[in-house]
Amino acid sequence: MSNGKSFLVDLTKCTACRGCQIACKQWKKLPGEKTKNTGSHQNPPDFSYNTLRVVRFSEKEVDGKLQWFFTPDQCRHCLEAPCKTGTEQPDAILIDEVTGAVIYTDKTAKESFDAVQGICPYDVPRLDKKTKIISKCDMCNDRVKAGKRPACVTSCPTGTMNFGDRDEMLKLGEKRLAEVKKKHPKAQLVDADSVRVIFLTADAPNLYAKNLMADASALPGRGGYTRQELFAALRKPVKNILG
Repeated sequence: MSNGKSFLVDLTKCTACRGCQIACKQWKKLPGEKTKNTGSHQNPPDFSYNTLRVVRFSEKEVDGKLQWFFTPDQCRHCLEAPCKTGTEQPDAILIDEVTGAVIYTDKTAKESFDAVQGICPYDVPRLDKKTKIISKCDMCNDRVKAGKRPACVTSCPTGTMNFGDRDEMLKLGEKRLAEVKKKHPKAQLVDADSVRVIFLTADAPNLYAKNLMADASALPGRGGYTRQELFAALRKPVKNILG
C-alpha cells in the first residue's frame, strides 16, 4: 500500500461552526437525532450509528481565564487499526489499499461490538441496535476515490480541516506546528506517527476532547496497559504483547 491519505486538523483555527458535522450528515444521508440540553453547547453529546463526527466543546480555566477548546472528532483511521484485531472475519473491517481508510462492512453485524469498540484507542465505533452493524467515519472513501475531498474538509470555512497525500499533510503539520509554537509553546501534533487524522493542538491535548490522545489508563481489563501502550503493542508480534 502507498502512504495513502491523511487529514491535518488544525485546532488553532476551529471556531466550532459545526459545518463539518452537518456536511457529514448530508453526504451520508444520515438522519438527525433527537437531543436535549446537557449543559453544553456540544450537540449531539456523542457519536452514534447515525452521527459519525461530533464537534466537541471543552470549557477549561487556563491561567485564571476561561477558554474554549474545540475538537471536530472522528475516526482516526489508524495506520495499524486495533479494531480490526477485534474481529473474527477478515472482511468485516477492511483497509483500503489506495487511501488507507479503515472501512467497516455490513459483516460487522456478526462481530462482537464490545471487542471492536473496546480495543479502539479513541472510543469511536458505534452500534445499530436493530441491525447489529457497527459504524464510523469511512474517510468519505467514495468521494476521495472520485478525486474529491471528504465532505467535512470541503465544508470547513477556516482551514481547520485539511486533507491530502500523507506525506504532504505531515509536512504541512510540521510547518504549522513551527508557526503555532511561536505563540503557543505547548502546541503539538497528536499521535502523528500512528493515525491518519492528525490533530494540531495549541495546548495540552487533555484540555480538548477526552479521547483526543490515545489513553486507556482508566479502562478495566487492559492488563495494566494505557491505550497508548496497547496501541504500540498491537503493532508488534503477538508474542511481544503476551511476553
